[in-house]
Amino acid sequence: MTLSPIDLAVVIAYAIGIFGLAQWVSRDRGSHTKNSSDYFLASKSLPWWAIGASLIAANISAEQIVGMSGSGYAIGLAIASYEWMAALTLLIVGKYFLPIFLSNEIYTMPQFLERRYGPNIRTLMAVFWLGLYVFVNLTSIIWLGSIAVNQVAGIDQGVALVGLGVFALLYQLRGGLKAVALTDIVQVTLLVLGGLMVAAITLGQIGHGSFVGGFAELTRRIPDHFVMILPPSNPHYKELPGIAVLVGGLWVANLSYWGFNQYIIQRALAAKDLAEAQKGIILAACLKLLMPVIIVLPGIAAVVLAPNLARPDQAYPTMMRLLPPGILGLVFAALIAAIIASTASKINSIATIFTLDLYAKRRGLASQAENGGNDVAAERHLVRVGRLCAAAAIVLAMLTARPLLGESDQAFQYIQEYTGFFTPGIVVIFLLGMFWRRATEAGALTAAVASFALSLAFKTAVPDVPFMNRMSIVFVAALALAVVASLLRPQAAAANHVETRGLSYATAPSFNVSAIGVIMVLVALYATWW
Repeated sequence: MTLSPIDLAVVIAYAIGIFGLAQWVSRDRGSHTKNSSDYFLASKSLPWWAIGASLIAANISAEQIVGMSGSGYAIGLAIASYEWMAALTLLIVGKYFLPIFLSNEIYTMPQFLERRYGPNIRTLMAVFWLGLYVFVNLTSIIWLGSIAVNQVAGIDQGVALVGLGVFALLYQLRGGLKAVALTDIVQVTLLVLGGLMVAAITLGQIGHGSFVGGFAELTRRIPDHFVMILPPSNPHYKELPGIAVLVGGLWVANLSYWGFNQYIIQRALAAKDLAEAQKGIILAACLKLLMPVIIVLPGIAAVVLAPNLARPDQAYPTMMRLLPPGILGLVFAALIAAIIASTASKINSIATIFTLDLYAKRRGLASQAENGGNDVAAERHLVRVGRLCAAAAIVLAMLTARPLLGESDQAFQYIQEYTGFFTPGIVVIFLLGMFWRRATEAGALTAAVASFALSLAFKTAVPDVPFMNRMSIVFVAALALAVVASLLRPQAAAANHVETRGLSYATAPSFNVSAIGVIMVLVALYATWW
């Protein structure tokens, strides 16, 4: 497929517009010069709408759009649990995690670990997250993004990979998190609008012009694609093992991703205040309920409209071919928006962790972002270091994407495989750190080591255990070992600098009403397609 002149004009207009907007919101006002708080935390002043939109924009990228649409083609609506259960997880993060982080002025996840346990685990996890973000997440985003651009626009994949990486770098290089977050409302609007167009046109083709009729016809012709909880007899049970999706390992993955992942939580940590952060969380949870309509439904529709695809991941690009000129350009721009937003977010988080958790600590610099430092020269230096780190990260990702992923059939599974070795331990470390005062650094390190060792042992010895079940088992084992190690190796109470006693978890009536609404929608969805 190649783009028509009108489609190309739409994409170019989007690229120029979003780049210009990012530079405009990044400008310094008056005589103020950017400090580390401005660059890495958007001056700790993000409004709720920017937080909610940016959470979704950071999350939804090529591996979500192309990969989950392909899973919709192969598995059906059951894959929507990744999105719908994330909405419930966000409510927990907003009500119970954010009060702890914001009241203790936490701005990076490694910083929390040092405040709670000690400096060793901060350095260890900072290095781990940097490696994971650069060589697993960032490489996957730009690799899958380049595949999507190649399939839709016919651009050489190598050129697309470099183009996406360089554009995302330049897009956020000047303004940092503020450039990313304040433009993500445009990115998400375009993503939702473009996705709804694809869903409407594909279902309209099936329903002879009617979206509702198309959906009804789809459920009638392929009812097996509208089962949320897969039975053991289903060939895809290993990917989505029945009831474990609701009460098992998916919770471990979701809590780690939405609650303790710098790449995601950084937006909420940069809020004006807790109430604003919680309103942003509610917006993101509501958008999560909508995502399967945008991402999964077109893949299910492709089962009827293109039943003989060679690979499921071809479903979304194939459905895009049904779009008329102009609309195709808009939807392609939405796909590019998702890729750029996620890439820019990841780059900024890498720069944040490297600069604040490793470089500033090693050099003994008191940053404005973390310690209220006010040395103008030091602040400028830290911003420069962050920009250099951002550039180095994307260059490394571009150089290693093909060697790491070139032979992989499913890059999404590549992400899950490598992050899933560590996810149970990360959740144990943070949950104990927040809610059990007797947890110690020895216990945290035990959880980290046990998570990797047990996951590797399970994959080697019992490879047929579903991925989610493995995470559940490893989580319970790592939790037990961390508790034992903490009791055997206690540490002085003074080592814990995270204060949770007397903290209120009460939320505003608007949060409570919205949360109940989200839960009721989820109950209705699962009751309908159980």
